Amino acid sequence: MGFFSFLGRVLFASIFILSAWQMYNEFGDDGGPAAEKWAPKLALVKKHIDGIIGKNNFHIDARTFVAASIFLNGFGGLLFVLGSSFGAYLLMYYLILTTPLMYDFYNCKAGKPEFFRVLSGFLQCAALVGALLFFLGMKNSITRKQPKKKIIKSKAA
Repeated sequence: MGFFSFLGRVLFASIFILSAWQMYNEFGDDGGPAAEKWAPKLALVKKHIDGIIGKNNFHIDARTFVAASIFLNGFGGLLFVLGSSFGAYLLMYYLILTTPLMYDFYNCKAGKPEFFRVLSGFLQCAALVGALLFFLGMKNSITRKQPKKKIIKSKAA
């Protein structure tokens, strides 16, 4: 059972590790294509937060955001393969931070083909968060050392 658990973690984490590797290879002085994709969405977040806490008190840089995503994906995936709960938490933080921004189905008109594509991506990421929660729940429910039963030997007469 241990091998299949390890294989499952490798296959699951390969999504994140390969994604981090691709972003790292494309990462340049400007942050690569990922930073171009994130810049308008992060500008909306900055505008929303500036409305709450005041102008120019909060700054989000797309290049830094992509670098943090690479770290969370890569390091979290590697730790997850090793069976670490901390790796699962890092992957969960990445998904919770990026999923509502990347797959903003709530800004699309219902019934359009784009809506179903974006909603499908959102639900897939939600399923990944559910799988990570399941992993954490199972890891916390298994006791580390199970007590051995003492065998009572009868005394010879």
